[in-house]
Amino acid sequence: MRFRLLALILIAGMPASAPAQRTDSVERRVDRLEQELRAVQRRVFPGGRAQFVEPEIAREEQAARPGVSGDALASLAARVDALEAQLRTLTGQVEEQGFRTRQLEDQIAQIRTDLGARLDRLEQPPRAAQPSPPAAETPAAADPPAADAPAGDPAEAAYNAGYRLWNAGRHAEAQQALNAVATRHPNSRWASWARNLEGRAYLDDDKPATAARIFLANYQDNPRGERAADSLYFLGQALTRLNRRPEACRVYDELQEVYPNMRDFIRQRLPQARTDARCGNSN
Repeated sequence: MRFRLLALILIAGMPASAPAQRTDSVERRVDRLEQELRAVQRRVFPGGRAQFVEPEIAREEQAARPGVSGDALASLAARVDALEAQLRTLTGQVEEQGFRTRQLEDQIAQIRTDLGARLDRLEQPPRAAQPSPPAAETPAAADPPAADAPAGDPAEAAYNAGYRLWNAGRHAEAQQALNAVATRHPNSRWASWARNLEGRAYLDDDKPATAARIFLANYQDNPRGERAADSLYFLGQALTRLNRRPEACRVYDELQEVYPNMRDFIRQRLPQARTDARCGNSN
């Protein structure tokens, strides 16, 4: 072994004129190795779980001898063997701890990946689970641009621009444009229209959770708005897509109770919507 051979070589190379002095030098080097090993043990095992192995050596008897004896060589060899054994033990324990640490890091990374995937599925549910929209509902018939607003009305112009983006399937751009209409013109009649169509843009973009929040806010914040009833209807649609059918049925019940004079576009589609949500008989 390396340390043992080194010690033996050093001892063998000592001149006969100063054997005790050279033995003391080797002794000090071995002592220093033992001290360094203890320091490593204290850093790796701060709780004192490992115990240093040291052979029993009669230091007093050795120091009293003026020359190099067979017992002294055997004692040094035993101490070097103990150092090497301790180093092998420490190396194995450190490698085991490193392996366990890598396993833990891999598990944490997998948990983060799984959690991110679950959140993505909540925001973007599979298309197969979504009920198909009624065949008669087309963008132009659903929420067309208004032609009866005062000429030059900036809120009307902004709404119509957002509608054209939605009608062209440019959902992200439509969402931004329609949100800007409601934000910049909160007191305009077009605020209700813009919020409702913004929610539909998110619904068509397979983001029913975001759409549901917008529809609910448009109904609660402006229940007298011209598209409040529409938002209540599409809130039920969003909840159905999120597989929250009991809540969707309660929304449809409230729609019939609060808005008995809802426009025909909603009235004609409500029975099928209740069927898709597996509601009971309507009130």
